[in-house]
Amino acid sequence: MDLVVAALLGVIQGLTEFLPVSSTAHLLIGARLLHFADPDGVFVVMIQLGSILAVMWLYRAKIVHVLKGLPADAEARHFVLMILVAFLPALVAGALFSDYVKRVLYATPAVIAVSFIVGGIVMLIVERTRPRPVVLNADRTSLSRALGIGACQVLALVPGVSRSGATIVGAMVLGLDRPAAAEFSFFLAMPTMTAAFVHDLLKARHHLGGALGAEIAIGFVMAFVASLLVVKPFLALVRRSGFAPFAWYRILAGVILLAAIAAGWF
Repeated sequence: MDLVVAALLGVIQGLTEFLPVSSTAHLLIGARLLHFADPDGVFVVMIQLGSILAVMWLYRAKIVHVLKGLPADAEARHFVLMILVAFLPALVAGALFSDYVKRVLYATPAVIAVSFIVGGIVMLIVERTRPRPVVLNADRTSLSRALGIGACQVLALVPGVSRSGATIVGAMVLGLDRPAAAEFSFFLAMPTMTAAFVHDLLKARHHLGGALGAEIAIGFVMAFVASLLVVKPFLALVRRSGFAPFAWYRILAGVILLAAIAAGWF
């Protein structure tokens, strides 16, 4: 049964990591509902690596091209600098506040519910009022816009906000069109998620091994496969329908969660 639950949580991680719906919130809720024991969050830490590797695999040609071009290609250097500038705010905020967030906010389901609803409303507002896009290619994002997007990513420390949601909405407000905003979010996910993984792994390293080994293995594989399958359909949906479907999903999920909390079911 634990292996089935681990596989299900791995699928949840993979499907939600790059969608603007908050994978952290879905994992916290799922683990609680399924009574899955995860001391110090070891399982969650390890299966996140599956999603990281999946997006790196999907963009492997881009990564190799940029790395090869660093010595002589100005565009490759701009790309790396752009991502680093966007990554810095989350790096600083994570170092300062991550312990409080995990100790207090992760244990407060009402925070997740309100974040779901507020995030959904913000997405609907931005979809209707965003400025006309001026950046159609994520690679062409200026450093000032990259810093602004990175500042938005800091909001994702709050469970329920969504890292991809915060960066995508921030990018759209700052002039990126929908597909460029989504791609920028994918690129920014690579250093952000890797840093979070390393940080959490170091803290949880004493709990690795033995009992959780099989659960971690199957959760990792399922997260990798699910992430691999969701990215391209997500981009296609964004081009066709925008982010409104995800916004309404967030609002509905938040309302249901608040009702469950009020009824004493959660």
